[in-house]
Amino acid sequence: MHSNFYDAPPHDHITVANEVQEYINKRKCDFRICTSCGGPILLPISMKSPKPNDFQVRAGDYTIFISVHQVRYLHSIDMGMVPFFYDQGEGSGSGL
Repeated sequence: MHSNFYDAPPHDHITVANEVQEYINKRKCDFRICTSCGGPILLPISMKSPKPNDFQVRAGDYTIFISVHQVRYLHSIDMGMVPFFYDQGEGSGSGL
């Protein structure tokens, strides 16, 4: 799929849900929204590095990088973008 960086809507319209803000603050790192077979997915940048043409949205002290392929479709960032398996390790020594 070809996309033009300049065709994307302004990213200041994207809201970050409070639960996502808390999730990011708890993990103390930047995140990236990228494409998966199930739709947009929110991953720490240690798993999926940002790209130079990513859009950036502030989430408190941290940044959410958004793939140019996803930004045109996003209006909000919610917990549905967090992989369910990623958060299950909490408290089990996973360090996440």
